Amino acid sequence: MNLNPNPFPQNAASSAPLIRRMVEEDIEPMEAAFAAYGIRKPAVYLRRCWDENQSASRTTLLAFVGDQFAGSLHLLAQSDYPFFADQRIPEINDFNVIPPYRRQGVGNTLMEAIEALAFQEHGTVGIGVGLYASYGNAQRMYARRGYIPDGRGITYENRLVEPGSQVPVDDELVLYMTKARAPKNSDRDSSK
Repeated sequence: MNLNPNPFPQNAASSAPLIRRMVEEDIEPMEAAFAAYGIRKPAVYLRRCWDENQSASRTTLLAFVGDQFAGSLHLLAQSDYPFFADQRIPEINDFNVIPPYRRQGVGNTLMEAIEALAFQEHGTVGIGVGLYASYGNAQRMYARRGYIPDGRGITYENRLVEPGSQVPVDDELVLYMTKARAPKNSDRDSSK
């Protein structure tokens, strides 16, 4: 597998993950790596991701530690969440770190790279997070990275949950959050 098409800057330390854009040849190894850890990402889904990368509706970044696939993260140019779509807020989506590489900086490195891409063209980026215990690490990471709830409440299947309604607590129950691009030093200086 070629590990260097479109690499993103990385720390010179040998353990720092390499971040790069997905290439078509990644589909089979990604499916195998995910399957080995019980993460359901079938080839048909990964093929669709690749096709959406080709049409620029999605950007997929991959992380490698050494020559081992360690995780992936996507940026959707147009979110399926209506509020983000209406506001033209791109959505960080489908964040996965392979279990042996968790809590080693892979996730934060992927987030730094995808945020840098989003902030090249947008002042705000969005992300959705699940609300049950399996999402606890992600919830804390997003808060530490400066994401705040969008103020619209929780959603189920991208629709706002109305008070008093009942919905299943599963992967479709989501709190959407946003992060604004930090002002550049010249932006702060010009306001004086």
